[in-house]
Amino acid sequence: MKHADNPEERPQTLFRGKFLELVKEGRWEYVRRVNANGAVMVIAVTEEGELLLVEEYRFPLHARTIGLPAGLSGDGGEESSLESARRELEEETGYSASFWTYLFTGPSSPGLTTEMVSFYLADGLRQVAEGGGVDNEDITVHRIPLSLVHDWLMDQTGQGKVVDPKIFMGLYFLFHRFDGSDREEG
Repeated sequence: MKHADNPEERPQTLFRGKFLELVKEGRWEYVRRVNANGAVMVIAVTEEGELLLVEEYRFPLHARTIGLPAGLSGDGGEESSLESARRELEEETGYSASFWTYLFTGPSSPGLTTEMVSFYLADGLRQVAEGGGVDNEDITVHRIPLSLVHDWLMDQTGQGKVVDPKIFMGLYFLFHRFDGSDREEG
């Protein structure tokens, strides 16, 4: 539904901060990022069959959260989503990958934000750094055997941590692999 004919329903900025902009369009309010052009999430499994997950405190939730390695795309300038995925995997986990497969791009929360998330599968992992994030990030890296991921995540929930449901989307992509035609080396 477009509102271009009614000036009162055209997008209006209600607030603009350093990272986010609150927009009103008709009766709808939503948020868009002002410092990035999207986000990336990485599904990375070690040669030993362990899924790499990250844990960090998220202020909006006031809780430790468990998720896939992820981050903003283009927040450091003109960076492709693949370049962002490579950077985020290494910054957060300390791993790099020999092969990358683009999987899918979709909205992170379509009723709340314009943000789109691109998913990548990272293969041929090797640890090249300690990980743990940059700047003020305090990230714990978890290497969880694929056969134990579900039970481990449920245990974390029982401990009061918040589990990002996009992990389960990542597992779907992992177990329903594509033919690799979009796989890139490096």
